[in-house]
Amino acid sequence: MVRLSTLRPDQGIPAPTLLMMSAVAGLTVANLYYNQPLLEDIRTDLACSGTLANLITVVTQAGYALGLLLIVPMADMWSRRRIVLTIMSIAALMSAAIAVSHSIWTVLAASLGLGVCSVIPQIFIPIAGQFSEPEHKSRNMGYVLSGLLTGILGARVISGYVGQWVGWRTMFIVAAVLMLLCLVLTLRMLPRMPGTFSGTYGSLIKSVWKIFAAHPRMRLYAFRGACTFGSMMSIWSCMAFHLAGEPFHAGSRTVGLLGLCGVVGAIAASGIGRYVPRLGIRRMTAIGAILQLAAWTAAATLGHTYTGIIAAIILLELGAQFMQLSNQSGCLQAVPDASNRANTIFMTSLFLGGSLATLLSGIGWRLAGWTGVCITGVIFSATALCTVFCKNQTLPRCT
Repeated sequence: MVRLSTLRPDQGIPAPTLLMMSAVAGLTVANLYYNQPLLEDIRTDLACSGTLANLITVVTQAGYALGLLLIVPMADMWSRRRIVLTIMSIAALMSAAIAVSHSIWTVLAASLGLGVCSVIPQIFIPIAGQFSEPEHKSRNMGYVLSGLLTGILGARVISGYVGQWVGWRTMFIVAAVLMLLCLVLTLRMLPRMPGTFSGTYGSLIKSVWKIFAAHPRMRLYAFRGACTFGSMMSIWSCMAFHLAGEPFHAGSRTVGLLGLCGVVGAIAASGIGRYVPRLGIRRMTAIGAILQLAAWTAAATLGHTYTGIIAAIILLELGAQFMQLSNQSGCLQAVPDASNRANTIFMTSLFLGGSLATLLSGIGWRLAGWTGVCITGVIFSATALCTVFCKNQTLPRCT
């Protein structure tokens, strides 16, 4: 058991605490992705349309964005331990509610709540950025991000297997148990941390908008995050439907196994952070966007083969890490005394982009099949690349 000391800005984080945050980040963010390989199974069991089943992913991502906007800023003001423990408990209840539901509308409502309460990694990443020693900030953020990405990958693999062998409901029972285990681990190991904001909750939320309006580069970084995550989410939003048809006729287990292809991104995230100061945010954004465009080229031309899909997933994940870690670091460094609010801005934009891309990909799938999905992904990646050529590297001021 780690002694519950108090962390101080720039003074370092104990290695066991950093390891715990990485592990819990992965286990909690997994709540957002369990449903993706299971959409076809849920659609069949609940006798609903593919469009309604696709909305499960949409509302989960939208809930996450809502949690980022309303919950994550609290970490600059109130006890992070209390916030984390409270929402972790609610996440366990929401997972259990999904597991026992026999109505698509109940699943959608609980999925929204589950998304809201799965924002714990976005409380942990600013902790790594704020309390690590200056020379280790980007590296330690990369470690937590690696845990987060591993959770995303593991979620898809595990849920695919569980869904294939014992049904999709069992997966959400497992998710509820995992949240209770994380609750115990966090209670024992997460240190106390001083707040940086004094005032009311209303003034705290207003300050988020003031920070967003006052920092044009932050707006650009957040917009890029929305584009890169939207591109990555496009391929996963309709993967279960794509693999269920010709020529694959594959089930949820195969969709989950494909999640392992993104392990390249998870491994890369732990090392990419150290290159941010060397290459700069602009150059890393360009590299990431080009990698994602190459991914969509593979998906469009070879998308009816496993080779093309695997290549697309690997390139998308790798490109996303180049763009996300560099632009997220830029956001946090812009206002170090308001790191949670800065992360709220970045991650809210990121997941709104993911929700929009998921919705548009569903429409694209309905109108043009896999080609429609690929067009959606290209638009998001190409938009991110275009921002690299902005002369002042800012977005217009918000008034």
